[in-house]
Amino acid sequence: MTVEPPELPSSPPPVQPPAAPPRHDVSVSLLVHASPLFGGALIGLLLRLAFDGQPGQAFATMLWIFIVLAPFAIGAVTVYLAERIKPRSTMYHFFMPVFSVSLCVLGSMLLMLEGAICVVMVMPIFAVMGGLGGVIMGAICRRLQRSKTPTVYSFVALPLVLGLLGVGQDTPHRFEHVERRVLIQAAPADVWKVLLDADHIQASEVDRAWMYRIGVPTPLNGLTHETRNGLVREVRMGKGIHFQQVSTDWKPQQYVRWQYLFEDDSVPAGALDDHVRIGGPYFDLLDTRYTLTPRGAATELSIRMDYRVSTGFNWYTVPLANWLIGDFSEVILDFYRHRAEPAAAPA
Repeated sequence: MTVEPPELPSSPPPVQPPAAPPRHDVSVSLLVHASPLFGGALIGLLLRLAFDGQPGQAFATMLWIFIVLAPFAIGAVTVYLAERIKPRSTMYHFFMPVFSVSLCVLGSMLLMLEGAICVVMVMPIFAVMGGLGGVIMGAICRRLQRSKTPTVYSFVALPLVLGLLGVGQDTPHRFEHVERRVLIQAAPADVWKVLLDADHIQASEVDRAWMYRIGVPTPLNGLTHETRNGLVREVRMGKGIHFQQVSTDWKPQQYVRWQYLFEDDSVPAGALDDHVRIGGPYFDLLDTRYTLTPRGAATELSIRMDYRVSTGFNWYTVPLANWLIGDFSEVILDFYRHRAEPAAAPA
């Protein structure tokens, strides 16, 4: 009799790893999830193209109805499109519009609609208003059905309607000034000399000022000569910018008050953003006064810069201008200090 060996249990079939989703499906999924970002940015670019008028026109770029309401609309559209895909968190509602706004601003630079200076100055308010628009739209989507939120169309149309109605055309003038001072270990005569004539200015001597960091060309020289009508200082800067500072109010080694004189060719095309051009409809430097006060063997050099800001959102532009001009004043005083002190030191 033959005894057959017992059957061994068969090994389970190998577990097959889940099939990877087709690459086409992954690409489509990424595109769907990125669509709110690009949709919001596209709306912003369309609004920027609409608000491309000159100062005084109904659709001028620097109207508050564009600066404030356009990023709000970008944020609202971004969140609206995202909520149609799936519900999102409040953090998403705020920060995704910030990315949409950033993408819109980058697109406006690539299309040569804005320069770096304007972008840096406007980006904080754009980011905040974009996030605010996203949060408000997110709250609306929670209260209403996500497929029935026509409010977003109102947000987009609002700046256009207000522009057609002529709202936001007022550009009130704000006249402000900034004062700074520094103690220089040099006699007034030495300080006065470098104050009137500064040649071969290196970018490294002044480029830590935020005004230059955001794109304003650095100065090359400022040389003074006396005429029958007073002092004239010829100033040259990078990118071909040149202008005069003239003075009929000065006292050697004590004070000088400069006023600015710009010609039609003082600022070549593309050298500065038109929206921040000195002497333009939105901003102007009125005069700059330097005062020298003896302090024993040293000299206290003070500067006062008077300027004008004229926008419909001076509540934002005036503090920004104060900070930039104040920072520039501190840097330029330090420049004169470094120039005067080695000149006064014994050989």
